[in-house]
Parts: sequence; C-alpha cells; structure tokens
Amino acid sequence: MLARRIIPCLDVADGRVVKGIHFESLRDAGDPVEQAARYDREGADELVFLDITASYRDHSTTLTMVERVAESIFIPFTVGGGIRSVDDAGAALRAGADKVGVNTAAIRDPNLVSRLADAYGSQCVVAAVDVRREGDRWMVMATGGREETGLEALAWLATLEHRGAGEILLTSMDRDGTRSGYDLDLTEAAARTVGIPVIASGGAGSLAHLADAFEAGAHGVLAASIFHFDGTTIADARAFLRARGIPVRPVSA
Repeated sequence: MLARRIIPCLDVADGRVVKGIHFESLRDAGDPVEQAARYDREGADELVFLDITASYRDHSTTLTMVERVAESIFIPFTVGGGIRSVDDAGAALRAGADKVGVNTAAIRDPNLVSRLADAYGSQCVVAAVDVRREGDRWMVMATGGREETGLEALAWLATLEHRGAGEILLTSMDRDGTRSGYDLDLTEAAARTVGIPVIASGGAGSLAHLADAFEAGAHGVLAASIFHFDGTTIADARAFLRARGIPVRPVSA
C-alpha cells in the first residue's frame, strides 16, 4: 500500500503565512521560506502553498517566493493561487514548484485542466476544490470561498478527473480553521467518486483527526494550525499514525 502523505499547508497573503477561520480573521504564522525549511527538516512529505488572495485580487503567484522556497527545501511542493493559464503554470514550475494548483480558473475554464495535463502531465496538476455543505449536498465555491458556482461538488470532482487532474485538494469551508476535524462524509464520498488521490483539507485540530481522514479514504492530509501554532511536529504525527496502523513513512526515512 502506498504511504499516506502528511502535508503542511502554508496559506500566503501579502508575503506572509497566515491562518484564519472559514478563510477569514487571518492570523500571522511567519515567513513562508522559513516555515518551508522547518517542515522540510522535520520530514514532511510535501508542502502546499496557497496564495489565498490571488483569485479575487487578480495578481499572479509570487515567483520570487517560489524560487526562494525551491532553493531552501528538498521535498515536493505545490503552488496555487494566480495560476490562470498554461504559461502561469509553466512559470511556477520553472521557478521550482513540483505541482500547480488550480481552482477558480478551472471553474471559469474547465479545459484549462486538460491543457495543463497535456503540457506538463497529470502528475503536476492539482485540482483544488473549496466546498460548502448546503443541506444534503456539497456545493463548490470560487474566488476564495466568496462566490457560489452552482456546481455540485462530487460531479465536479468527476469532471476534474476526466479532464486530467492528477489529484484533488478538497477543502471543507465549513470546517476550515475550526479545528473540529475534517468533514469525513465529504472525504469518504470524494474517495468513492474518483480514482485519483484525494487530499483532505479543512478542520484538523488534533492528530486523531489526521488518522480519521486517512481512514475515510484520504491519500493525504493538509494541516496548518496544529503544525504552525501547537508545537506538534511531523515526527509526532508519524508516530501517532503508525500506532493507528496508517501506512506512513518511518520517522527516520
């Protein structure tokens, strides 16, 4: 069985790592390059950088930051926010990113996912999907959770897989920043819907929550607050998950 991935998430706004609740009330969490280097030293599997203001402020991914991160770490990292074209993705990849995340731009133009997969391979294309529960359905949100799309989430995930996405980064906006645990029903439904890896995001408040998400079918877990603010290390997470029978890389690997 493939090892499950522990992925610290670094939301970036105005050049700083931040963390909020429901994408708002942002709290500073440090310098992105310094944080990336810390998580690399601790043994994270990957990192995700999301420019959380790019989709509605209409500015491009900060390539200088990407270059500095690439010079500082040795683990793969994804960059999202401001990726609106094949050229944008190419610039981020040339700057040192291993994958690019697309969200609002893919909603505006679903063919963008296909063009990115054709140009760089599906393994480089992460489809980020922000979801809010409405009654008994999950609906897709755009522009950093500020815009309703009318898209039903599970159908959209299937479309993204068909278009060539290599994995899904699935964020529950209802749980984001609440530290109340991932939306496990959403995670499980998504894992049943698509055959590509699903990365659970939104709500991690304890190591038990990480295990719960893996047991619900996630291939990876995104977490921020427990690593940024709580003093929890990647080694702590690995030891806990291995004790729960979750296949993760050994601490010393």
